[in-house]
Amino acid sequence: MVDTSISLLQTNTQFATLILILVLWELFWKGIALWKAARESQRYWFIAILILNTVGILPILYIFLFKEGKKGI
Repeated sequence: MVDTSISLLQTNTQFATLILILVLWELFWKGIALWKAARESQRYWFIAILILNTVGILPILYIFLFKEGKKGI
């Protein structure tokens, strides 16, 4: 049986490019949100952002809506 996820990435460069863009997007927002949560000593937010992969949605919500103090980047 052939692993379809590997063969899909090898044959469809557009799909691989989309995945790469989503990974970079998630890393960017997750990095900023983790930094801010750690600086504010918000342990539960830090753990949630670290564990959950939400394509940047949870980190963006934390940065702009739920963070205490100064909001934004």
